[in-house]
Amino acid sequence: MGKAIDHMSSQPLPILGADVTPIVPKKPAIDPSSLKHKDLRRGPFWQKIPAYRGVDEAAFLDHSWQAKNSITKVSKLVETIQELAPPGFVEDMEKGMKRAPMSVRVSPYLVSLIDWEHPYEDPERIQFFPVESRLLSDHPKLGLDSLHEQADAPTPGLTHRYTDKALFLPLDTCPVYCRFCTRSYAIGLDTDEVEKVHLRPNEERWKRAYQYIASRPELEDIVISGGDAYQLRAQNLAEIGEALLAIPNVRRMRFATKGPAVMPMKLLTDDAWVDALTRVVEKGRTLHKDVVLHTHFNNPNEITGITEAALGRLFERGIVVRNQSVLIRGVNDSVETMTLLVKRLGHVNVHPYYVYVHDMVQGVEDLRTSVDTAIHIEKHVRGSTAGFNTPTFVVDAPGGGGKRDAHSYEYYDRDTGISVYAAPSVKPGQLFLYFDPMHQLSTHQQRRWADPREQQVMVDDALAAARHRAR
Repeated sequence: MGKAIDHMSSQPLPILGADVTPIVPKKPAIDPSSLKHKDLRRGPFWQKIPAYRGVDEAAFLDHSWQAKNSITKVSKLVETIQELAPPGFVEDMEKGMKRAPMSVRVSPYLVSLIDWEHPYEDPERIQFFPVESRLLSDHPKLGLDSLHEQADAPTPGLTHRYTDKALFLPLDTCPVYCRFCTRSYAIGLDTDEVEKVHLRPNEERWKRAYQYIASRPELEDIVISGGDAYQLRAQNLAEIGEALLAIPNVRRMRFATKGPAVMPMKLLTDDAWVDALTRVVEKGRTLHKDVVLHTHFNNPNEITGITEAALGRLFERGIVVRNQSVLIRGVNDSVETMTLLVKRLGHVNVHPYYVYVHDMVQGVEDLRTSVDTAIHIEKHVRGSTAGFNTPTFVVDAPGGGGKRDAHSYEYYDRDTGISVYAAPSVKPGQLFLYFDPMHQLSTHQQRRWADPREQQVMVDDALAAARHRAR
């Protein structure tokens, strides 16, 4: 066989006849910068961090080492980065953390991705470490559980909002804690600002969730989140997966995790967890049930050579991975950054699924962007790559309206920043309001929002306009 291949490869290629017209390209030669999505960070990049200079690749890729050395206090972070941060930054960060609704938990991998010499502009620092100098006052219409997940919970840790889908929260811990977390009402430790609703692992609570799901024949789609499915023990992940697969009406399951973006090495070195997920996926396939992994990358810097290898392992096992991003100011709120993120996700075989307009979360007003920003970015991202790798930009309507296409509003006043959405298949007859961040409004409109009477006028006018257009 080898000799035959050698023999064939030695033959000259046929030459086109003189009468064949040469192909004239209709497009100019590609700009090499447009292939930036293939250029991933590689090598021991973590060794630029003072505390990790002596950490070799084997240790850094060990998920147990990552978990053991995760940063849970600002003082530990200061010891880790030492002289890298500019003067005044650490104090600014310490004051910011005292006002944060989320506690600190960040992996060494994530710490090593941050440009600590320019931390104010770094997209990863922005997501995980607040600084007091950039914080803004919350919008007056903001609430801690803005999506009303607890109000739509028939039993603790299970939200049933959409007709055929439920959100199951088996635990309340994550490998890292994001500043912008929608579930800051429950995730992580109590902070100076928020006393949490705890959803610790509890088999009795899980059984009540299974019983409810089994009692509702319309429930076909279950999201297993938290917290984070990464934090489930391999045995628990398998037990939850098998329990849900055993319910006849369940047809689809999604394990949701931020893990691949913040600790991808777990997929390389935690064989028990990956094997458990694989068994659930394969068992689902034999039952003709769909089991996939949903993850959460927000910025292209989060996708490295380690990420590529980790996700490649899942791809080899036939595990489908989809991504849900949050649109965050200074992180991915430009056409260029979002396009690069989308194309880089496709490059590592992750399907971009949703981009959420930032939820109205307490204590992170500096991170929010407007509905108009989302619509503008989506217009430019669409067409840059294949349609199945193009995310839908959505507003998760405050008050429990569910996910609505950002551009599908019933009414949108860009001056007041009020958009109105209907959700006829979720909560028919109701209207749901989203509010752009006030700092992006004119000074006149900001003054109106400072007056409670004017607030009500603006809301009433927006609802009236939406109802008029719906006639």
